[in-house]
Amino acid sequence: MLSQLVQIASRFETKHGYRPNLLYLNRNHYTQLQRELASIQGLGQLSGFLGMELLLSEEYPHPNVAWSPIAWQHAIAV
Repeated sequence: MLSQLVQIASRFETKHGYRPNLLYLNRNHYTQLQRELASIQGLGQLSGFLGMELLLSEEYPHPNVAWSPIAWQHAIAV
């Protein structure tokens, strides 16, 4: 999962010229990411490690990234 997210973020940065700051995941992807990064505890630390705020919803069938000018703080959409 982490390598997939790095690829998605890299493509976004190449296309737009800046890094994404939002990561859209469904609960299955979030759980998989938590397993891969088990040493990172909590949403805040995970968000800080990734450099993106996380938005969780079952409406996202695939991980995706975006950029928003809003200063999000541990945003979770359910």
